[in-house]
Amino acid sequence: MEIAVCVKRVPLVGSTFILTDDAMAIDTSRIGATLSPHEENAVEAAVRLIEVHGGSITLFSVGSAQAEEQLREQLAIGADRAVLIETEGTEIDSQATAAVLAQAIDQDTTDFDLVLLGTESADSGGYQTGIRIAHALGRPVVTNVKGLDITDNKATCERAVGAIREVYEVQLPAVISVLDGLNIPRYPSVPGRIKARKKPVDRLSIAIPEPTTIRTSLRVPQSADKGAINLGSGLQGAKALVEVFKQIGVM
Repeated sequence: MEIAVCVKRVPLVGSTFILTDDAMAIDTSRIGATLSPHEENAVEAAVRLIEVHGGSITLFSVGSAQAEEQLREQLAIGADRAVLIETEGTEIDSQATAAVLAQAIDQDTTDFDLVLLGTESADSGGYQTGIRIAHALGRPVVTNVKGLDITDNKATCERAVGAIREVYEVQLPAVISVLDGLNIPRYPSVPGRIKARKKPVDRLSIAIPEPTTIRTSLRVPQSADKGAINLGSGLQGAKALVEVFKQIGVM
């Protein structure tokens, strides 16, 4: 089985976001980066499928050169190779991202049985990329998947829609987007990290389509400054702490 997994470098969850000078983008130079949780589940699902069925995993990512860091992490988990389509740091919309990924997958020398990705990315949350890739490749697609099994060249997908669970069967080749909770992603081992250094990360040049959606503003909500309260010291501080516990219902 040959599996393609699409991943994206996103700002680290929990970071304090600072906007660029023109207030049109997040200044990522001052914060950490990671993969979206859903995409970690997609990589883990691919590794588990390969452990059962054999084959290989190719990672695809559209982004800056720094995305190689996240690709190496996933190569250490069990992916075999990676393809990075560099955008020179320019953020592109979901439609352009899907078009570039679909072209990269289609022109790759590997004939992929399955394309996996997260249902949404943690930064933009567009929910579009998987559907657009499937449309461009002419393949069936199932989204919001929380259960996945492959048997006889057919994928059985348990799909989450609120509290409802739907089960679909889809013939491969197909595109499937997954949710977190599908599995528990593993951490890269030391031997895995060593092997990942030697695995190929190919750079691919593809013309980025002009955006069809234009961001006109970006606003970061102001967080409430809770600060700290000095309750004093010694017996006085202890009494004040007891009063706080009573107020919040601990005592």
